Amino acid sequence: MSNGIHAGAAPRPVGRYPHARRVGDLLFLSGIGPRDAATNAVPGNVHDADGRLLGYDIELQCRSVFANVKAVLEACDARWEDLVDVTVYLTDMARDFAAYNAVWAEYFPDPDTAPCRTTLGIDALPTPIAIELKCVARAGAQATGER
Repeated sequence: MSNGIHAGAAPRPVGRYPHARRVGDLLFLSGIGPRDAATNAVPGNVHDADGRLLGYDIELQCRSVFANVKAVLEACDARWEDLVDVTVYLTDMARDFAAYNAVWAEYFPDPDTAPCRTTLGIDALPTPIAIELKCVARAGAQATGER
């Protein structure tokens, strides 16, 4: 098994784990959220004067989490099109599923070439984010010698 892969263009993990690990021809990405890599801020979060979360923009968080996944894939010499399976965690399925699904359709317009997907509604994530993705991808061209 290969050593962990750390992507400088993605937000730092919130724990002691790599962004990804390559095993054979597959890449396993750790859970990735929408935090900004440079500032660690969560795009679209609105806080009150005491720092309590008042609301968030799920569409902005979706676009940001997709950008972070792309950054990790690029660090692994893989592409967006190499995704084969995505597990999505939403903290408010009833409120956010339709908007998230619409953004997903922009990024994956052809359902026949989109990765497999499972979407789960959960109570909370480790940081104040509304979405997190757990992905499996085919290893990139440099790693496999294909394309």
